[in-house]
Amino acid sequence: MMQQFYPQIPHSYRYELNKDMHLAAAHFIPDSTAGQCQHMHGHTYFINITIGGDQLDDLGFLINFKRIKEIVHKRYDHSVLNDHPEYKDVNPTTERVAEQIWKAIQKELDTLAHKPKCLQVVVRETPTSYVVYRPKPEELA
Repeated sequence: MMQQFYPQIPHSYRYELNKDMHLAAAHFIPDSTAGQCQHMHGHTYFINITIGGDQLDDLGFLINFKRIKEIVHKRYDHSVLNDHPEYKDVNPTTERVAEQIWKAIQKELDTLAHKPKCLQVVVRETPTSYVVYRPKPEELA
């Protein structure tokens, strides 16, 4: 596996967890101005999720790596992104995929007593194109 390095986000948390994964998914943007993306096509998305926090759970985790993968990979792998309810009213662009992954991860983190935060999500669509999604500070409060 090729090592990927992603933009770092400055923070003051004691712990930072990064989880890399990949998934295969297809999508299309139903608009003639989308060029080739207006046709159904697939990607192997490479995803990096950064989580920070000052406290660990009883096992010593910010969150178990396995749980992060379940939230993202189980939902999107080998699917058509347009078929997911979160893309009913918006196009499943890489920007929106990164945002939806952040929302799903942060929703899970909000249930944890020690309250870790998802600091950024990077979604690489092609070897030369990726999106970084970072929430506003007030979304992490």
